[in-house]
Amino acid sequence: MKEPIFDVAQLAHVEIYTPKPDATLWFFKELLGMEETCREGQSVYLRAYEDFYHHTLKITERDRPGLGHVAWRTSSPQALQRRVEALQACGAGRGWIDGDLGHGPAFQFVTPDGHPMELLWEVEYYEAPPEKQTALKNRPQKRPITGVPVRRLDHVNLLCSDPTPNKEFMMEQLGFRLREHIILSDGSEAGAWLSVSPLVHELACMRDRTGSKGRLHHICYWYGYPQHLSDIADLFAENDITIEAGPGKHGISQAYFMYVFEPGGNRVELFGDAGYLIFDPDWKPVTWREEELDKGIIWFGSPLPAEYFLYGTPAPEEEAAD
Repeated sequence: MKEPIFDVAQLAHVEIYTPKPDATLWFFKELLGMEETCREGQSVYLRAYEDFYHHTLKITERDRPGLGHVAWRTSSPQALQRRVEALQACGAGRGWIDGDLGHGPAFQFVTPDGHPMELLWEVEYYEAPPEKQTALKNRPQKRPITGVPVRRLDHVNLLCSDPTPNKEFMMEQLGFRLREHIILSDGSEAGAWLSVSPLVHELACMRDRTGSKGRLHHICYWYGYPQHLSDIADLFAENDITIEAGPGKHGISQAYFMYVFEPGGNRVELFGDAGYLIFDPDWKPVTWREEELDKGIIWFGSPLPAEYFLYGTPAPEEEAAD
């Protein structure tokens, strides 16, 4: 058995681009109850009320929606250096930045499909002002009273021209563990769900049916209570937010889900529960075959629309023009 790598600890934050920054911020702040930490230039930094760090979402104004970058926190400064050396050796490294609001130096790299990512260790922890401090000492702040507030960042789903090399890169260079995957009748891999923690996934790689590279499928925030999906769906309907699918339950990950589009065009998933957790150090990946996908994709609820398997940000034609 190959010695496992435990150098990457968790998903730290995600940056998304939006052509409609005011509307995107309204969505995350007024409907999902996220807290604005600060602003700088064309970017706004947000966090959910049970996120302990300075931010878990960076929203940056651009002329098209899409992924800015995904950031992972390592388990120690020494772990960061080990992973930097591995990334440099395989040619994926792009170099160091001094840091950003909320965190220290970060090493930037790209996946085989070109998704921008970074590794970091030093982070700034959120400190609630007096009016937001709570007697619940293991929660960083009071529960917001705006919208139906999400609790924490859960995962990111990336579209890939071929999920397999991107999956293998994350496993071999960063120590991700494969939790579940889809194998089609021709033997190819249509999707892979990976994590570095007991969560069933912090990262998913799904085949991009347009053949594009480097696109975003969705980011996901977690509620923990299925009822909250019904509550927020009511607000979405009254505020003209497009609900793409759900509430429903996936067989893969056992997640109780809903997918919506924020006004800037990015897809956002909301989790109504935790799915399941994995504590087995010798976990055998769950394989879903093509003939089993009716239950794998939708355990119960309405079928996903065709656009779910085609839509990502940015649009393929915009990406080609770049």
